[in-house]
Amino acid sequence: MKYIPTIGLEIHAELLTQTKMFCDCLNDETQLVANTNICPVCLAHPGSLPVANKQAIDFVIKTGLALNCEINRYSKFDRKNYFYPDLPKAYQISQYDLPLCKNGYVVLPESGTKIGITRIHLEEDTAKLAHAADGKHSLVDFNRAGVPLMELVTEPDFHSAESVVEFAQEFQLLLRYLGVSDGDMEKGHLRLEANISIAPEGSTQLGKKVEVKNLNSFQAVFRAIQYEIERHTALWEEGREKEIVQETRGWNETKQETFSQRSKEDAHDYRYFPDPDLPPMIFSDADIETIRASIVELPAQRRQRLSQEYNLSSKQAELLVRDLFLCDFFEKAVSELRAQYKNGRVDLVYNYIVNDLKGMEKDPVVSVGGSDVGPTFIFMYENTQPVYVAQIVSMIEDGKISSYAAKEILREIFEGNGSPEEIVNKRGLLQISDESALQKVIQEVLATNAKAVDEYKNGKVSAIQFLVGQVMAKTKGTANPGIVRTMLEKELTK
Repeated sequence: MKYIPTIGLEIHAELLTQTKMFCDCLNDETQLVANTNICPVCLAHPGSLPVANKQAIDFVIKTGLALNCEINRYSKFDRKNYFYPDLPKAYQISQYDLPLCKNGYVVLPESGTKIGITRIHLEEDTAKLAHAADGKHSLVDFNRAGVPLMELVTEPDFHSAESVVEFAQEFQLLLRYLGVSDGDMEKGHLRLEANISIAPEGSTQLGKKVEVKNLNSFQAVFRAIQYEIERHTALWEEGREKEIVQETRGWNETKQETFSQRSKEDAHDYRYFPDPDLPPMIFSDADIETIRASIVELPAQRRQRLSQEYNLSSKQAELLVRDLFLCDFFEKAVSELRAQYKNGRVDLVYNYIVNDLKGMEKDPVVSVGGSDVGPTFIFMYENTQPVYVAQIVSMIEDGKISSYAAKEILREIFEGNGSPEEIVNKRGLLQISDESALQKVIQEVLATNAKAVDEYKNGKVSAIQFLVGQVMAKTKGTANPGIVRTMLEKELTK
């Protein structure tokens, strides 16, 4: 019998606000000194009153609009009562029955699957616990307590670990395009929880639901879900499906398996009630439209436009869309090229940026490390250096430099050694197209590479490419490769 998994997601994302959710303490993850960004409000001192962060509210509505959600014109905050050792109030300010956003959807870019969004609501994050190695005590750092936390809940529309990861990656990308969260999973800014159940194919009733919490990498998401699918399936096949209980489980990265943490609570266990210290939120149509107007071009729209405007393949467009700095750099370079050349070759711009410049940032000689886009590359981007790529492509199309020289010029630019013109003049990289100037070099190459000459004359046509390369090396990339090839063919057929 075939068993079908059904999966729903809960995703928490810390928001990029300047201050915390209900007080004016800094929302600053770089603060390494424990219990520094704190105040009576986030420490729940008696008599302190919370005030909602408008920017955080706008960020959640902005995300909801980008995910095709309905925005509740009347919303409120609720108290979620639960034992939180890392929240001094002993409850969390969250949202229950009137979240900011509801009933949205997203279409996954690769599979085309439509995933329903049940709700997006706003709450506060907890503090951080540091457990002693001996297990006898724990310390609490309240710097994170009260940081704005957005929670998205999907419909149970997933039936594989692959589609869950595809959605999570697309959501992370969306957050970054909107500028509401950096979605950094390694730092805990984006945390996933998967609700998984298994049932026989054709069954109208789902099996018991298991929640796997705090998955902090896409790899962990995939492996944890796969593990649970296999565990549930095995129990069903053995007739032991009753042993599956509704519970919360964790993921052990070392053992590559989930483990039981506690029985899963239902909503009534939290004893929600409206927070008496925070007034309800009422939004007008004008409020919503103002937020909607701030939404930039989103990943799905940008993919389509890149393919149409620059004749890129879906794979090329995807690579650019997933790196905001790289994509902006590419578009600026093409814009500069088109300002100089009406029909400049966009494919050359793409290749030099993606294959050469992007490759250089991984080179230990010139890279200084960093995030997805190395700091040196960002430096070039911030200093309007895309124009340099346009100038290089223009020089190639003008016949001033060869593609061999272009790569050298790019490296010099990357290392901060000047503009293309300065580098060309300093290193003497102007392309040689004068046949009389090339004749001596060609004769030398033919004389010292008898084997390649014989191979070509005996029918191995590809051998000429080796000879072209030898001429290019001797001229340090300044020879015109097209003219070199024609001259070699003429000499070899004498």
